[in-house]
Amino acid sequence: MIPTLNEAATVAAAVAAAQLGLGECEVIVVDAGSTDGTAAAAAAAGASVVTAAGTRAAAMNLGASMTTGDVLLFLHADTVLPVGAAAAISAALRSSGAGAFRIRFDRPRPLLEWLANLRSQLFKVVYGDQALFVSRAAFDRAGGFRPIPIMEDRDLAGRLRRQGGLAIVPLAVTTSDRRHRDGGSMRTLARIWLIQLLYVLRVPPERLARRYPPVR
Repeated sequence: MIPTLNEAATVAAAVAAAQLGLGECEVIVVDAGSTDGTAAAAAAAGASVVTAAGTRAAAMNLGASMTTGDVLLFLHADTVLPVGAAAAISAALRSSGAGAFRIRFDRPRPLLEWLANLRSQLFKVVYGDQALFVSRAAFDRAGGFRPIPIMEDRDLAGRLRRQGGLAIVPLAVTTSDRRHRDGGSMRTLARIWLIQLLYVLRVPPERLARRYPPVR
């Protein structure tokens, strides 16, 4: 499941890596009405494409409802799965209802990678750029993504962790560091940590989204 908005430059690679890493699978792109050819690029790469405006949470719930498989994986358009992803997912789901991958950036950022992977391993706090996966049964029991405009990935991962465990597989996805390049690494990191802190302090996601508009 790949939610997109103007991701023509990255979506084909994400689709191709998903097909390679997962083998026979359904790849569904839910596009929010891109104007840069994202839908065409995704379709050309072999994905099924549906257009649906709205939040990323709504897009991923829609995509999940369109699939027939027993395992769901939610992937950002600027993130690529590693070879061997299918076997890692299968092994993780033998003991947990859900899981996610370690993370690395497409340009070396050792400290950021170390911090993100330590957080995931110690506290099982994960985000969407780590390719969250879940059995359909566990996803349905959790009620899917809540209709919130931001932090929907952490919210679902937290409920899945409490419900049936959440495994961190040893393989890493590769995700773009474009936010750090475009916004400045320290400034971007400070912004991310502030959002996370405010979320932990129970600031409503709607207020967070007004102050820090999410990227689809």
